[in-house]
Amino acid sequence: MQRALVACLALSLGCGPVGVLLVLRRMSLVGDAMSHAVLPGAAVGFLVSGLSLWSMGLGGLIAGLAVALLAGAVTRVTALREDASFAAFYLIALAAGVLIVSTRGSNVDLMHVLFGTILAVDDAALLLMAGIATVTLIALALLYRPLVVECFDPGYLRMVGGVGAMVHFAFLMLVVLNLVGGFQALGTLMVVGLMMLPAAAARFWSRSLWSLFAWAAGLALLSGYSGLLVSYHGSLPSGPSIVLTAGGFYLLSLIFGTHDSLRARYLPTAHFAH
Repeated sequence: MQRALVACLALSLGCGPVGVLLVLRRMSLVGDAMSHAVLPGAAVGFLVSGLSLWSMGLGGLIAGLAVALLAGAVTRVTALREDASFAAFYLIALAAGVLIVSTRGSNVDLMHVLFGTILAVDDAALLLMAGIATVTLIALALLYRPLVVECFDPGYLRMVGGVGAMVHFAFLMLVVLNLVGGFQALGTLMVVGLMMLPAAAARFWSRSLWSLFAWAAGLALLSGYSGLLVSYHGSLPSGPSIVLTAGGFYLLSLIFGTHDSLRARYLPTAHFAH
């Protein structure tokens, strides 16, 4: 439980800010696609070395980056939109990954890859997650301005500096890195929940970007802590409990948040006329 809580902290610090940027760029479903794109690489790593952290992590990283590059290339040479390209490649990757694991592993191995085992993380996995969170925060600090500009006006960034493609690829690399770090704990199907749900919930509590980062990371950590408690006392699977808890916080934010929530829109605070 202690290692699982530390893993939630590391994942929250990395996944929270990255999820906020995905929401602002209207790429929320791309995050889901990228989480499935990691699967075939992790499956190949499993075939080579079994349930090896570094082998599956490296394979997942290569597969995720390959899907990102292929989807971007298809978007640039055809009329197909980027979200459609990601959807096509993630479906292929998901089917290939399940097929690879199923042919050489058991149902238990497949469940481990798809849903993770956060209560089984060891020191090596914690170091990997902490390292990815550190790299993510440093990269966000260094690329903060171009990332913000690309969120709201990517055409301007390409026009003034010609670095739009590089910044976009760097951001996709951060997404893949955090998904690779998280799938060891939550699996390829669950990790995107800790990335997107707190980020979406944060939008109902703040409007400034750095505050959104803090809200998303805090809600992700609170979801991890609460989900672990629920799973411990209710004898429930930890990964789904964490993601469902994050979903509960999202619904509460949707109803009671201070910005654009149902309460803010339909139950405005009283004011006095002079």
